[in-house]
Formats: sequence, structure tokens, C-alpha cells
Amino acid sequence: MKPAPFQYHAPHSLADALSLLAEHGYDAKPLAGGQSLVPTMNFRLAQPGILVDLNHIPGLAYIRLGSDGDLHIGAMTRHSTVEQDLLVAQHAPLLHETMPHIAHRQIRNRGTIGGSLAHADPSAELPSVAVALHARFRLQSQTGERWVAAADFYQGLFTTDLTPEELLVEIVIPPLPARSGYAFDEVARRPGDYAMVGVAAIVILDAAGRCEEARLVYLSVGEGPVSATQAAAALKGRQPSPDLLAQVAEIAATDDIDPVADIHASAAYRRQLARVLAQRTLARAFERAAGQ
Repeated sequence: MKPAPFQYHAPHSLADALSLLAEHGYDAKPLAGGQSLVPTMNFRLAQPGILVDLNHIPGLAYIRLGSDGDLHIGAMTRHSTVEQDLLVAQHAPLLHETMPHIAHRQIRNRGTIGGSLAHADPSAELPSVAVALHARFRLQSQTGERWVAAADFYQGLFTTDLTPEELLVEIVIPPLPARSGYAFDEVARRPGDYAMVGVAAIVILDAAGRCEEARLVYLSVGEGPVSATQAAAALKGRQPSPDLLAQVAEIAATDDIDPVADIHASAAYRRQLARVLAQRTLARAFERAAGQ
């Protein structure tokens, strides 16, 4: 398959890229790593008239720690860079644990964190992890910038809060408080395949070892990241135990998600995976929190 005809632009500044997006609107599409966009163009599922290549713009790929402890990641930072970075491992260990699950190493060498987040594939790992981490996104256009919480960014199937004139330029991840634990897990048919179900978990304990806060965010069970809010609420104020985690996993699988069947898995099988993964990730997260 070959893409439909398009004009190619390779601006060397962010201002020029934003100018092109403002000029062409919905007809323009930014190109980051191209690992999702190029295949959809080849199958003509996407047919942009203007392609704006961001790879020649300096200053969009970085990982640095802010003075307030927030982790700042430039949107053009490659997956493989995030995967291997020591700051990410230390200050965003949930993200660090997730990265090897993303596709294959060849794709991680080209794909970018901002591209994956903006693409908003409901089967992708990073959107759910960003929601679990309470990440914030900096969106920029010719007229200025604005900040959007990850939970508010995702609005439906491949749909985000981005306007045609905006670019996602930075991701900011706040530090987790003391006595926090985390875990990520997923089930895929083969390593590197999109997951049939995946989940990111974060728990925070109080001084007595009870659950002060829990976050459980699924992928591949809806039109975007799905937060298991009822399951998380059932954990609050309670001492973790195997029986409690089994009850919470049942709430998540029965009440919080509404998966659909496809050629990869039935809805019932996805619910069963959601139960198993919730118990597995929550148990590991609570163990890590207690270990601090």
C-alpha cells in the first residue's frame, strides 16, 4: 500500500511548525516517530494533505528534573531514551517499568513519547500510565500555551483535547509521595503485540499501613484509558489483604470497565484478564509501598 499524495515540510524551528499547523488546520498532520502515522497513511486510513516533520526541530527531546521534583520530558524524546534514562527510573519508576512492554525495540528506537500520547490509541500503554501518574501535558500553538491534565486530555477513541493548531510539546510527571507503590502489567498474545488488557496501578499508604489513595487505570478495555474509580474507592482506608484485593479486582472487572469483543479476545475473557491483572499489580504495588 502507498499513502495518498501529500506535501512534506521539515521545519527547523517550533515557530515554523506551529505556523504550518495554523495555516493548514485539519489538513496538516505532525510527524514525530511515524510508527503509528505512517502505517495508517499507507493503508489510507489517514490522508493528510500536509505532513509536518518535527524531527529537525531542536529542543523538543530532553529529560530533566525540575526544582520542585517534577520530571519534565520533551515530546520528541524516543521511547528507548525514556526506557534507559536513570532520572526516569528514579523519579518515575512506573513509567520505567512500562517502557519495555511497548512494541519492539526497533519501534521504541524511533517512536516518541509525545507521539504515542497524542495518537491516543486505546491499546497503547503510555496514555493509561500518564493518567495513573497524574501527568500534565503542555500544549502549544501560535497564540500561546496551555496545560492539560492527562485525565482530561483523552476524550474518546483516538480523540484528544488537542486542536489542529496545537502540538504536545512537554510531559510533566509529579513526584509520588512517601509510602507509594506502583506496578504495571499486561497480557498480549505475543511479546510486542498490543495488549488484550493492561493496567497501571499506584497505591499510597498512610502511617498505619492503610490505603490512603489508589489508582487503577486500564488499557484495551474502552475507547481510551479507563480509570477503575469504584475499585480504587473500595481500597481507601483499608488494610491490604489477599481477600480485599480479590474483592477489589472483582469490582474493577464487573463495575468499572465495559470491554468489547474483537478478533483478539471476547469481552468475558477481557474481564477475566482485568481481574487477574488488578490483583497482580495491586499486590506488587502494596508490597513496594510497604517496603519503603
